[in-house]
Amino acid sequence: QAQFVESGGGLVQPGGSLRLSCASSGFTFSSYVMSWYRQAPGKEREAVATITSPTRGVTIYADSVKGRFTISRDNAKNTAYLQMDSLKPEDTGIYSCCARWATTTPCQYWGQGTQVTVSS
Repeated sequence: QAQFVESGGGLVQPGGSLRLSCASSGFTFSSYVMSWYRQAPGKEREAVATITSPTRGVTIYADSVKGRFTISRDNAKNTAYLQMDSLKPEDTGIYSCCARWATTTPCQYWGQGTQVTVSS
């Protein structure tokens, strides 16, 4: 079955950077759209970044992270990444990766989540 191993979360000061990784197995990674979601305390989960198949290379970002976050993927390693720069306290939350067939379909597979805390 599909499995994810997420890593890279932690505590960082405002203005700092983190790089999240989502190592996948159990499904054909290269055929799926990959997204990163986050859930802040007391808020609903929201999509922050999406990347389509490498042949199209389309990336989609939430307005709140445009210009600061970069999503990428390495199909040879079955891994998706989220580079987060210029972090703000409002970026705090649990970040989870998901795999889905298309940008308009629900996530089929979810990672367990990794905590990101931005605080001085």
